[in-house]
Amino acid sequence: MLSKPQFVGEKSGTTLKDSCVLIMGQSPSSNSYNTSGDGLPFYQGNADFGEESPVPRSWCTELKKIAEKGDILISVRAPIGAINIADEKCCIGRGVAAIRPNQEVMSPDFLQHQLFASRNKLEAMGTGSTFKAIGKKTLSDFPVVIYPKNTQEAIAQQLNLIKKQIKTVNSQLDQLDSLVKSRFVEMFGNPVDDKLWPHVTLAELCTKLGSGSTPRGGRSTYKTEGIPLIRSMNVHNGCFVWKDLTYIDDDQAAKLNGVTLMKGDVLLNITGASVARSCILPDELVGGRVNQHVSIVRVDQTKMLPIILNMALINDSYQRFLLNDSRMAGATREAITKEDLKSMMVPLPPLSLQQQFANFAVQVDKSRFISISRYRDILIKTDTETHISRDSSN
Repeated sequence: MLSKPQFVGEKSGTTLKDSCVLIMGQSPSSNSYNTSGDGLPFYQGNADFGEESPVPRSWCTELKKIAEKGDILISVRAPIGAINIADEKCCIGRGVAAIRPNQEVMSPDFLQHQLFASRNKLEAMGTGSTFKAIGKKTLSDFPVVIYPKNTQEAIAQQLNLIKKQIKTVNSQLDQLDSLVKSRFVEMFGNPVDDKLWPHVTLAELCTKLGSGSTPRGGRSTYKTEGIPLIRSMNVHNGCFVWKDLTYIDDDQAAKLNGVTLMKGDVLLNITGASVARSCILPDELVGGRVNQHVSIVRVDQTKMLPIILNMALINDSYQRFLLNDSRMAGATREAITKEDLKSMMVPLPPLSLQQQFANFAVQVDKSRFISISRYRDILIKTDTETHISRDSSN
């Protein structure tokens, strides 16, 4: 069992400018960029960030702003607050700032965790109509807390252990997802190219294909409780993301009665950057509605189980097909039209074989539940990160 670190000594408040050196990025002339490794690695923004450290895609010979090995790199343009550690000397563009803590008073690991816990607060400080960003003054004046160095190091050590354990659990979940996808292809083949089973159109297979709409007034009309309104940000491949789920009132929902959600509905994003993502509706959200960016794909369950349809849609080959199709359909943005949906074809294996796969998926879900429970236990056993986030907000 994880033990909580002992908070020894008084905490005090400070700002980043008083405890760190800040280097705001600046983009050199594009003529100095190259992909052959000449000069220093050049990181322009969040797109260059990896899991722990940035991944070089380009190099630069005209050096404007330099980060040193070990500096904390933070994204200062949308999305604001992503954190990486420079694993070598590098050049940074205007989407990145480097933070170099004064190690006499601030542990780099402790500060890294503190900034990670504060990313939502940093994001809220962004300004700009098109892309939100934070400038040097906002970052310089950002409040952080300091404990005695030994306490900081104890906290950082604890959080590093938690981070490692969470990474292990996430790896287990990824392996389980891969197992289910592999089993699907084993049993039913590639849903685009293989002809192991007859292919039918969604128009033949489904009892409903349709999207909703955004209530008049948009975000200003959303509620914190009421009838769930599912948006594209909630629909990810193979899983429903509850974060940012919003609600509408009864009057608004009545105008969307035609897209009332039912048990087993498959949700498919049909416009925007998340086009083609698909998942099955959680049972808890039956009776909710969808906005115009999400289509309900309601399969006739006497012909096909929802899990089979969803697995076909999120298969890699089908995702490539959907993305290519959406780019052709959308004149100014990626889109899947209703006519596209009707004509989309999927394999139709025997129901008995579909049920075998569904039973297999249920057993894998039990293993997934165990892994998720371990993940939850890791978070419950310590409230350290919440403690840091709360302190840095005071």
